[in-house]
Amino acid sequence: MALAATVGVIIIVFNVVPAWLSDNTLEKILLKGELVVLTRNNPTTYYEGPDGPAGLEYDLAKLLADELGVKLRMVVAQNLSQVLAGVENGVAHFAAAGLTITADRKEFFRFGPAYQQISEQLVYNLNNPRPRSLDDLNGTFEVVAYSSHNETLVRLKKQHPTLNWKENDELESEDLLQLVADEVLDYTVVDSNEFMLNQRFMLNLRVAFDIGEPEQLGWLFPRSEDSSLYDRVTEFFKKIRASGELTRLIERTYGHTKDFDYVGTLIFRRHVAQRLPAYQDFFENAARENTLDWRLLAAMGYQESHWDPKAVSATGVRGIMMLTQRTAADLGVKNRLKPESSIMGGAAYFASILQRIPADIGEPDRTWMALAAYNIGYGHLEDARVITEQRGKDPHRWFDVKQSLPLLAKRKWYKNTKHGYARGWEPLQYVENIRSYYDILRWLDDTQVKKINTPEAFSILPQVP
Repeated sequence: MALAATVGVIIIVFNVVPAWLSDNTLEKILLKGELVVLTRNNPTTYYEGPDGPAGLEYDLAKLLADELGVKLRMVVAQNLSQVLAGVENGVAHFAAAGLTITADRKEFFRFGPAYQQISEQLVYNLNNPRPRSLDDLNGTFEVVAYSSHNETLVRLKKQHPTLNWKENDELESEDLLQLVADEVLDYTVVDSNEFMLNQRFMLNLRVAFDIGEPEQLGWLFPRSEDSSLYDRVTEFFKKIRASGELTRLIERTYGHTKDFDYVGTLIFRRHVAQRLPAYQDFFENAARENTLDWRLLAAMGYQESHWDPKAVSATGVRGIMMLTQRTAADLGVKNRLKPESSIMGGAAYFASILQRIPADIGEPDRTWMALAAYNIGYGHLEDARVITEQRGKDPHRWFDVKQSLPLLAKRKWYKNTKHGYARGWEPLQYVENIRSYYDILRWLDDTQVKKINTPEAFSILPQVP
């Protein structure tokens, strides 16, 4: 919020009624300087990433808090039941927790604008027969308690009288997916966005079918006569939808998971077990030397060479990190086929590119652009950023820049660039592949979703004043 607008609010507050006596939630947030948001800890909502808090719900809530000019405090509930109870009891101003807008919930709560469409999907283990309908289910079937999935199944039971399932009030959807993968459960239901993120980690899971029509996700607000914050959030979503920022944030979370390659992922997982152990220490050492994440370096190395130290491309680049002869010489790498030297050289080269990316480009866009530059050259990346600006898009956003990269192969565009023609479509797949490999390595390293411990137990959190 602009300074003038903020001052205007303060003048109104003190000229009309003390803020602590006001029923205007937005005024209270602005005066206290804090927005409190209830969420869940999982990959689609809020988790601790390598660069700090992450997740689509966090990104959206942080964007709102920044626009209001206040601090964001995320409160993590242990389960869905606590999310619903927390909103009802005033633990937070609203919940941003990947919640489906349903008729049952709307009887007790108020939903903000829909921001993402999902489908509810029945998931099974491919080692078992695929069910063709709900009447084919024969085995253990659990869903998250108080979830929209349970509401849908309750409705469907009228048409499928033999349908039976259990509500689990201790586990999240990701945990139930793992139980199906481990053949402890036969079936569960998850949202399509949750399955999209997790299918790379649990390769024996499959979607049998959607159990209903597409649904919408929205933020959850308590029912109240005061609509000040609700109205402000409605304006916020209208603005970021029109600007394209909402699309950018959704792509940041899910863009690299849309084209799932089962065979490629299976081979990668096999190579993680068979090849990576011989080189992991080299990746870790190189990462420490250059202040990088070793798993990102390892993902780059796999994309470059499948961790084959003797790899040689048709253009003459060699080794695990596929260094050109000139780059290797500049870095002091005497033998590109020596794994330790190649990895250390590749790490140093990538770190130097990362430092050249403009400082006002935030993460993770900064890293994705540096990866593209590692593949296509820093000059061509800058050309693509110039084209992005010429097209009226944001050269600081990977989502916009990656759409401009293929234009480097079109004469209409490259003839006016500083560095000319480039195979601009190649860095797109390069970056998306590395993002997927990186996600898998983080998951295997048991750090993709760290459990976030709140400073206070949920049960004793004070109500928001």
